Amino acid sequence: MKLNIITATFFIFFLNFTFAQKDVTIKGTVLEDDTNIPLEYATVVIKSKIDNKIITGGITDPKGKFEVEVPAGNYEISVEYISYQTKTFPEKNITSDLNLGTIHLALDVSTLNEVMVVAEKTTVEIKLDKKVYNIGKDLTTAGGTVNDALNNVPSVTVDVEGAISLRGNENVRILINGKPSAMAGFGDSNILSQLPAEAIERVEVITSPSARYDAEGTAGILNIILRQKETLGFNGSITLTGGNPDNLGTSAALNYRREKYNLFSNFGWRYSDAPRTTFTDVDYFDTLDEDGLIDEPEFRRIREDQKVDRLSRNYNANIGMEYFLNESSSITGSLFYNFGNDSDVSLNNSERFSDNIIVEETLRRERETEKDNKYQIAVNYVKRFGDDSDHKLTADFQYEKDKEDGLTYLSEDYIFTSQTTPEPFQIEQEFTYEDQKEYLFQADYVLPLGKDSRFEAGYRGNFKNSNTDYQLDQEDTDTGILEINESISNIFDYTENVNALYTQYGSKIGRFSYLFGLRLENTQLKGKIDSRLTEQELNTEFGFPIDTDFNNNYLGLFPTVNFIYNLNTTDNGNEESITLGYNRRINRPRGWYINPFPSRSSRTNIFQGNPNLDPAYSSTFDLGYLKRWEKFTLTSSVYYQHETDSFERVQENTGQTTTDGIDIIRTIPINLATNKRVGAELGAMYNPEKWLRLNSSFNFFQFETEGDFNGVDYGAKNTSWFARFSSKVTLPLAIDWQTSAFYRGARQDAQSDTDGIFSLDLAFSKEIINKKATISVNVRDLLNSRKYESVTTTDFYSRYSEFQWRQRQVNVSFIYRFNQRLNNKDRSGQRGNGGDDIEFEG
Repeated sequence: MKLNIITATFFIFFLNFTFAQKDVTIKGTVLEDDTNIPLEYATVVIKSKIDNKIITGGITDPKGKFEVEVPAGNYEISVEYISYQTKTFPEKNITSDLNLGTIHLALDVSTLNEVMVVAEKTTVEIKLDKKVYNIGKDLTTAGGTVNDALNNVPSVTVDVEGAISLRGNENVRILINGKPSAMAGFGDSNILSQLPAEAIERVEVITSPSARYDAEGTAGILNIILRQKETLGFNGSITLTGGNPDNLGTSAALNYRREKYNLFSNFGWRYSDAPRTTFTDVDYFDTLDEDGLIDEPEFRRIREDQKVDRLSRNYNANIGMEYFLNESSSITGSLFYNFGNDSDVSLNNSERFSDNIIVEETLRRERETEKDNKYQIAVNYVKRFGDDSDHKLTADFQYEKDKEDGLTYLSEDYIFTSQTTPEPFQIEQEFTYEDQKEYLFQADYVLPLGKDSRFEAGYRGNFKNSNTDYQLDQEDTDTGILEINESISNIFDYTENVNALYTQYGSKIGRFSYLFGLRLENTQLKGKIDSRLTEQELNTEFGFPIDTDFNNNYLGLFPTVNFIYNLNTTDNGNEESITLGYNRRINRPRGWYINPFPSRSSRTNIFQGNPNLDPAYSSTFDLGYLKRWEKFTLTSSVYYQHETDSFERVQENTGQTTTDGIDIIRTIPINLATNKRVGAELGAMYNPEKWLRLNSSFNFFQFETEGDFNGVDYGAKNTSWFARFSSKVTLPLAIDWQTSAFYRGARQDAQSDTDGIFSLDLAFSKEIINKKATISVNVRDLLNSRKYESVTTTDFYSRYSEFQWRQRQVNVSFIYRFNQRLNNKDRSGQRGNGGDDIEFEG
């Protein structure tokens, strides 16, 4: 019954556009019987009395109002709403405009004990500037994290290290509810591996963002919409999770709704101890010294086997209140807090060979602790004008602060060595204090122009500052005293300020819709390096020019163009459409890409930032096609992207060696000349029976890079692909069984060949306690095959790497829901994706 009403709602929504000429108007207002609260998204159905067929219909706006146009005739009118009694006007001979007045719907007592299953069915909606994936009951991610859920979204991949990619491109912008957020981890996605997957309502994959969005992210935008329950009274859900390897967690979503306000909250705690393994096998080549003589390496081969135990304790809370000032305006305030306390213990066994004989073996120990405190304060104001709910002004303010304290203790000892008097290794201690702050100011104005057109304009200002205080203490092997390394210790202060103005106009003409936009952004990137070394000494130490006090400004125009044409929309819900988009975007370097002081997690392999990085710019064209039948949905697209000054991480020999003669290799990001990317993707959803659902997607892309650095050509051309498939089967005794498979094809870049990765997830679920609770069991990476294997070749070494971020995981989850029996709606309509829904979609 509930799914049928939801299906009918979307069906009627599209059907309503197909009738161009109407004779009379039927209107009215739908209210909740006890509280007189307007019922948004109530369904109005108009049936012909002659053949009992649906003629047209509509849905109510945030004020509960509806207006439907029909030819004069004899009709039956019904008003429906989930968990309410349907109101029916059995026979109306309508010859002129009809006002049904106020329609009160009472609760359906027979459904009061029922639990509304939110987003049972995963669906896709195609809009002018995005694809919206409504996340269904994904059993394989129950008890998992947001990252796990994202890995099941078409076009999106999450690699073994947690890095998120869109169409194979890692430069993707992550938004929460349409805005930058501390929940997205201040520009990285680490915190998404802590938030529960159950928090997601839908994911918007925005490959052709409109001008309303920040121009950051050359691959596009992932907008994660979190669930916001707004049912009347007190309601919520509680989730308990246990798993192996150690994975314990609990989360609660609580909501209290009255006529004038809505209180909402989410709380979570998670404890995990996930082992990680890394194996490398490096063969070193002879090189030529400055005099052209052969320089043989100290060791021909080094093999390292690292095992890391990662203990993570994480707490997060999000509380807020939406207050309805009057019928046309509301204000929402929220506070998000996250505390993380992580502790890693790493053992790295290193074997060194000469002439295929082990001549030395060492054991490196690393103990790392990190405490992370972050919070966000957000305020949102919405003002609507007149009866048109789309005519509105919204204003947002956010303040975020993140403070991290890290301590790392490193030591290394010989297990055996062929040296007669080996030089002892230094004990090292790293202290890292990082303080980040971010302010967001945003204002957006939306003006409907007639029934099918809309004008928008707005301003957004993002102001970020990151201050990193790094201190390295090293042992004096003669005295055993730890002393500060003045040449490495430093303070790096980095600021990114972005001011933007935008305007856009969209309209619908028959079956054709368009959206034109233009965004003007000024980016200021400035940094100051406080080091005991002078600029000249830093240049000598790191091998390239370094400006210790830089201030760069970049002004750019970012146009966006989006079209959609509805080829066909029929009465039975079938539809067919074509979309075309163009956008220009920017990739700004993050602070850790800029900081020139190297990491110390390995003595022989370091990561070093490049303060000379400039932003990269891309232009992207996207052509899409959608065909929807009653039980089958097909989506496809082809795309082309041209990026200038693209970022590429390259590896090179620093020319320095460790105390025992091993070459130190650094990875450094650089601006390459160009990066061209072309690809195609195909998705299919098939629901042949109520007990069977199938979902698959395939993405193929080719990329070509051009450019050189320090006299080395890093140009490369390669193809890769990834595919996923999932099935959900309802077994006897109402047990749900879901299987998800993913494969990412092999790929290459200028220096590395990476093998393909396959993973298989399995899950079972059963509703219990009168459908108020769900218990599920899932196994992620059933075959324990999600391993990263690659071969990197340079002019001085060849390295085989094998890396597994997380081994096979088994989870058991229990979810209990209470009082979730009414509607799941957003009365003000201002949350969700930040108000950027273009309503003349296909």
